[in-house]
Amino acid sequence: MPHLRSHTSDARGCRHQHRFLALLVLILEATVVLLPAQTSRPSVERELAQPLPEFTATEFELQQFLLRRIPALPTAPKTPELWRAEEARLRRHILEGVIFHGWPAAWVDSAPKFEQAGVIETSHGYRIRKLRYEIVPGFASTALLYEPTTLSGKAPAILNLLGHEPGAIGVEYEQKRCINFAKRGIIALDLGWMGFGELSQPHNAHDYAADLSLVGANGVGLFYLSMRRGLDYLASLQQVDTSRLGVTGLSGGGWQTVVLSALDPRVAVAVEVAGVGSRQSNVTRPADTNEIEEDAPDLMHMADYPELIALRAPRPTLLIHNQTDDCCFRAPLVKPCLYNAVKPFFELFGAADALAWHENRDPGTHNYQLDNRQQAYRFFTSHFNLPVADHEIYSDEEIRTPQELAVGLPPDNLTILGVARELARLIQHQPIPAQDAGRGAWTHAQRHKLESVIRYEPVSVENALRTSNGKGLDFRTLTYRFDLSNGLSASGIWFREDIAPENAPATIVLDDRGHQADADVVSQHVDRGEQVLALDLLFQEPALPHPVSWALLADSSGNRPLGLEAAQLTAIARWLHAATGRPVEVQTYGIRSQVVALTAAALAPADFSTVVSRDAMRSLEYLIDKPVPFRDAPELFCLDLYQYFDIDSLSALAAPDRVSVVSEVSP
Repeated sequence: MPHLRSHTSDARGCRHQHRFLALLVLILEATVVLLPAQTSRPSVERELAQPLPEFTATEFELQQFLLRRIPALPTAPKTPELWRAEEARLRRHILEGVIFHGWPAAWVDSAPKFEQAGVIETSHGYRIRKLRYEIVPGFASTALLYEPTTLSGKAPAILNLLGHEPGAIGVEYEQKRCINFAKRGIIALDLGWMGFGELSQPHNAHDYAADLSLVGANGVGLFYLSMRRGLDYLASLQQVDTSRLGVTGLSGGGWQTVVLSALDPRVAVAVEVAGVGSRQSNVTRPADTNEIEEDAPDLMHMADYPELIALRAPRPTLLIHNQTDDCCFRAPLVKPCLYNAVKPFFELFGAADALAWHENRDPGTHNYQLDNRQQAYRFFTSHFNLPVADHEIYSDEEIRTPQELAVGLPPDNLTILGVARELARLIQHQPIPAQDAGRGAWTHAQRHKLESVIRYEPVSVENALRTSNGKGLDFRTLTYRFDLSNGLSASGIWFREDIAPENAPATIVLDDRGHQADADVVSQHVDRGEQVLALDLLFQEPALPHPVSWALLADSSGNRPLGLEAAQLTAIARWLHAATGRPVEVQTYGIRSQVVALTAAALAPADFSTVVSRDAMRSLEYLIDKPVPFRDAPELFCLDLYQYFDIDSLSALAAPDRVSVVSEVSP
């Protein structure tokens, strides 16, 4: 009976164990009821304690101004045929009017030029071909082609586009993704990107695309040519099935993915990761979109990013965004416009599932790590009619160093700035006629052209609001906010000596450093019994956060920052003239203020008595030759400005006797 006793003892033990487990379950259930209030309260308190986002009055004005000018996503047409016709029109309009504005047709239409620079053979079912390719004549980039060792028939191919990644094509997640594609029978081309990896020279920083725009070639065109070359190359390979071409990338690579796959119908499948927002999210969080290519001149004036995604209907498109992205375009903030609003365009074709969305929570930050990669594998293989891939093939031991993957570039390879300088050498400005040799006709035509280039729209001062006042030793001050008829504003401080008459001579002072730096010049004018207005214009407003982001958004919406500021200056000069009854002089310090004042005087010379510039430049070519960083003077890098104008022609339009340069910036 020992066995029976043992069995009985085990049975009793089991009954006790079951009772204990049942009691434990009851305790846990009771605890679960209480847990949410106990565990969530500290988190709730922490979130409630977070300060609400602050928006200055100027930011709010810019937000409303831009929301009225960046097109909203239209309602989906009633038939697929109507949308296909609109797609074709928009693509043509964006490519011809924006992307390739000012670019030589021979460069735009040229065939891809790739050359092999080496091969890395592996024992893992793929090889890596090192490639060099031409973006434009004299400017080469690098690429890696991950090619399956064995192919049966034509294979699908995916163009992998980099973001702002210092590791470039050597970065680990990029290698793992391309290796996995190759092991699944997909040819993967990984393109280098200007500014990173072997193209990380200082003058390849993306901001130098502004120099391209200045000399007449929209900077975004270089970025588009770079990525399109990769697609052209894949489409030219004999082993590639051109009906199964894909594109993917993170961040800047996600931006490239949306732009290329929207404007090139050859892209069958696209997977964008944290690359774009919408007009609503971008003007709410301007720091999200702080890259010159993302906010290229006129790009958002033609079509906002949701509209670009709609251009892909009904081609399969996966949008991946991260829940708590520490860079930009957080999933909960962009989904309504990028996905929900675009869905009807895919439904129009009976292809609602072709537009997919994934919100990454692990790690939830800015990434193309395992979860996001596996989403991409599943999406591509499903739509390429391959065995659906749910998991990543382990490849950690196959990751190579940047040195092993280096391709090599010519020692005399151009840079972004180098391309701008080459284009600048081709510019031939129209001679300025003598006063008695058709000067009037020239002036009329040039003013009309200048208005067009800077998108000049005159404004008026609707309210000159006195917000503060002060008293000095022998003078008074009034602080003004000037509300203008386009909904924007500027601010300034007005000074007048106590004994000076109301019609004393009036001077506006503009300083690149802001009005706080104007003490010397203001005191000199006040001591002479004159009135002075120390003025801060829109994008020079000291209280404006992210001024460059706002300038980029304005430029992309079709409004040139230079034109907006010149209109402000002209309106305020007219207001000051009306208030004092005296012609208005403008004194400027620095190249930004110099060009704004010259432009205003060139368009409305009757509103200014004199323009005096210190720390000025003799030619706009100085911006390219020095070179001046774009973020130091964003309004000066105006599309086509140097293509058609220079300091001498602007001065001539303002009348030669009204413009003088006291001191120049050092070369």
